[in-house]
Amino acid sequence: MNVNIVKQTRDWYPFVGPFDPCPPKCVKTYVVPPNQFIPYQPMNLPQFSLHEALKLGTLWPALYSPYESRCGIREQEQT
Repeated sequence: MNVNIVKQTRDWYPFVGPFDPCPPKCVKTYVVPPNQFIPYQPMNLPQFSLHEALKLGTLWPALYSPYESRCGIREQEQT
């Protein structure tokens, strides 16, 4: 079964006004959940093994979305 792979991160370009008090962040990114792209569960979707499914939180690779914590990044930047 061929499942379309869609980019899960999107970019957003907010309005930057001339009188903004803070330095602007020109590009913001956000994650779109993979279940937004699969309207129904197709038959014969590939499945993770039981151990992997429990570790990753889903049985189907098409619905897996890795969580990238930003807490570790901030701690590394400070050192």
